Amino acid sequence: MESVRQPVPAFVQLAAHPVRWQLLTALSGGDYRVREMVSLVGEPQNLVSYHLRLLRDGGLVRASRSSFDGRDSYYHLDLDRCTEMLAGTGAVLHPALGCNRPPVTFTSAKPSPVLFVCTGNSARSVIAEALLRQRTGGTVDTTSAGTRPKRDMHPNTVRVLREEFGIDITGRHPRHLGSLAGRRFGTVITLCDKAREACPEFDDDTRSIHWSIPDPAAAGDVGDDTCPAFRATAAEIDTRIRYLCETLYATT
Repeated sequence: MESVRQPVPAFVQLAAHPVRWQLLTALSGGDYRVREMVSLVGEPQNLVSYHLRLLRDGGLVRASRSSFDGRDSYYHLDLDRCTEMLAGTGAVLHPALGCNRPPVTFTSAKPSPVLFVCTGNSARSVIAEALLRQRTGGTVDTTSAGTRPKRDMHPNTVRVLREEFGIDITGRHPRHLGSLAGRRFGTVITLCDKAREACPEFDDDTRSIHWSIPDPAAAGDVGDDTCPAFRATAAEIDTRIRYLCETLYATT
């Protein structure tokens, strides 16, 4: 019998370690700082930092400085990269296992309402609200608000949603988080680090998620063309929304 000698796929090498698997599992639910992951996985900080570095080197995890406290960093699981590596891993085992999963099918069951929160409610949270509504065909009750809302919507938010996604939000104005007092949400997602710290606590049935996404308006001074930054931000949010849809309907 001919022996089989295949190199172990990179994803298996990275994910097989128990600590790294726990970190990947934690980050699949949102973005976290190192000290938060220390609590989540119950391991010393030096060990968590070591394994996070290996996951970053392997391309599964990315880190970005907190826009609220520059001394901190948030870690983010690159779900598209995980999808690619998992497909490659399956193909190594058997060609039929290398196919991507079909897109999520939206059932008649309606998920609980979703709230997106950022500081100004003029860019990131509005983009997320619009994209989730579009991707779910309006079947999810989707809202966004700001902890300190701007007076007007950022013009590049309106432009990028119209040009890149065919969504028209003309006439939409930023909304204060306080105006939603008393409303219940199944999922609350903060999209900026400052809003995460300022966002009030919700009841125990609410799933809280954090996406650490820089403010695209901060990419330039007044008068600069920040539209490329808005396009990049919208693309990242759209990727996250695609994976969010899976979890919303999976938990219905």
